[in-house]
Amino acid sequence: MVTVTLYSRQGCHLCENAESILAGLRDELDFSLEILYIDEKPDLEKLYGTQVPVIHINGEHHDFYKVDEERFRTSLEKYRQHQ
Repeated sequence: MVTVTLYSRQGCHLCENAESILAGLRDELDFSLEILYIDEKPDLEKLYGTQVPVIHINGEHHDFYKVDEERFRTSLEKYRQHQ
């Protein structure tokens, strides 16, 4: 199963929107959703501090700031075709 990772911060409205959209797509598109909060994790804050939410598909960078549903669907399908 494909794992989608959402790098997030507590209290971030863009992160909350991304989580809601991805959670809504999870069953339909059959992926697992992992949410990692970067708060108080210096290595992750350094990587993603100003770009959250950041989305990875099976460890590969997909997007940041917001979820474009059509782009996400397309990327997920392309990823599955190349596995």
